[in-house]
Amino acid sequence: MKKTTAWLMGLVGTMLATACSAPLPQQEEKLIICNPLELNYRFQPDEMSRREAADPVCIYFKDAYYLFASKSGGYWRSENLARWDYIPCHTIPIIMDYAPTIMEYKGELYFTASSDGRLTRFFRNAHPERDEWVEVPTKFTLPGQHDPAFFKDDDGRVYFFWGCHDVDPIVGVEVDPEDGFAPLGEPVVIVEHNYKQYGWEVPGEWNDDDKAGWNEGPAVLKHKGKYYLQYAAPGTQFRTYGDGYYVADNPLGPYTYAEESPFSIKTGGFIGGAGHGDTFRDKYGNLWHVATMRISVRHWFERRIGLFPVTISDEYGMYAHQDFADFPFEIPTAKVDERHDWHLTGYNLLSRHKQATASSSLEGYAPELAADEQVETWWSAASGEVGEWFMLDLGRAEVVRAVQVNLADQDFQVWAPHGDVVYRYVVEASADGRQWQTVADMSANTVDAPHRLHLLERPIEARYLRVTNKESIADGKFSLYDLRVFGGDKRLDVVATGLQVTRNARDTRRFELTWDAVPEATGYIVRWGTHQGRLTHSSMTFDTRFEAGHFNRDSDYFFEVVAF
Repeated sequence: MKKTTAWLMGLVGTMLATACSAPLPQQEEKLIICNPLELNYRFQPDEMSRREAADPVCIYFKDAYYLFASKSGGYWRSENLARWDYIPCHTIPIIMDYAPTIMEYKGELYFTASSDGRLTRFFRNAHPERDEWVEVPTKFTLPGQHDPAFFKDDDGRVYFFWGCHDVDPIVGVEVDPEDGFAPLGEPVVIVEHNYKQYGWEVPGEWNDDDKAGWNEGPAVLKHKGKYYLQYAAPGTQFRTYGDGYYVADNPLGPYTYAEESPFSIKTGGFIGGAGHGDTFRDKYGNLWHVATMRISVRHWFERRIGLFPVTISDEYGMYAHQDFADFPFEIPTAKVDERHDWHLTGYNLLSRHKQATASSSLEGYAPELAADEQVETWWSAASGEVGEWFMLDLGRAEVVRAVQVNLADQDFQVWAPHGDVVYRYVVEASADGRQWQTVADMSANTVDAPHRLHLLERPIEARYLRVTNKESIADGKFSLYDLRVFGGDKRLDVVATGLQVTRNARDTRRFELTWDAVPEATGYIVRWGTHQGRLTHSSMTFDTRFEAGHFNRDSDYFFEVVAF
């Protein structure tokens, strides 16, 4: 087995040793969010009752952000990337099609989506805050489902890219938006399949099914005169779903593979997947990547949306910051340094594997499954009646700053075009399990938000957290993917030891790492990169072993492990 150079450094997770006696200060008002995004994910019209949103694109247009996603029946508008308002859409007949794409052109927003062999249809709207889209005459036709992508260059010329297949390549062509998007020339092949070279293109939950996956979801970003064409692989149903990229000096290439690929990949933590997305600039010029995150239990296409900061460096390429990508983080309200390492709050995860109890449990959906940091498993009460509850015992008094309530829709019988599903509940905290205070009152809730982050107005000291159903669920059961608790007020730094990195001699796309356990650590961040000076990629694990096959066959890598 081939040994590979590695570094080791360690930090142990934040812990509260004793309860504070002084009153805790009120938290500063900030725009803090947590992945998956807090959206009203739409129930689908087919097969098993389930929510879905995927293949997102986002643009800042006329003082607001507009977010579109597959199968959503509409789109979202935000003024700050933190709070989103849903706009149901009835004037775009293809709004429920897969893989939407958007573009600003001459003061209007343009939209299209994947087709099934029909003439590609385009729509425009100068005021997308209103559902007043108008169809544009078209001369553009594509065969099959194709994952389209607009790109408008600085000179006003427009290009169209597409590709969604396990054999066919991703291609592009210049089009004329003044003439029904008629192609100007023949399509150019941009990205071929290279799974034998790039392990992240291999399908399987851990890139272990050695064949070609699906290359799909192209999108183009221009930065400092270079064109960054991103694409997704190997399949939306895997935690290894990510986005890689190629770079060119011209919109149609020739493109060169970026060794740092995939620049967006999230295999660990509460929810995995960070593929088929879109990289865009906010109103301050900061870069963000909005991408598909997966659950894929009830159905392969049971998916959610995530948002991640992005850096493009002349030396280290393009990469998304995903160390703690489903922990609370701050949306900046100014231009940040391009080298800025995340916008993390520093909150620690307090809830994983803590003692869980409940008012009742459906067979196979035990309480501990809502404290395991795995969205693929969940607790369900035996009913949807008022009074069903779930409780965590953190084991000792902790400083609690935020609680994320992830609702699991157990046994729901809801299909589109049914509207929003509104949960009503309260979240309470207690120091002793007898006296309780309400920290989030959703008993009169009117908003569909199955992944809601509750930021406490003031941090509190608590050992017990409880969520209680406050309105009967007529056709389903009260259930939680996880009740996630964040906080803490101390950090103990400990250097870990014993890191061993082994590269598979028969398949150099695969690595195995092991290290010594750090006492009292919650988990570990495994970081890697192709430049020793900057480790740009990461994955979270709660074990002292990490194995992955999403590396390039011929690239050299550097690693470090950080305990949190």
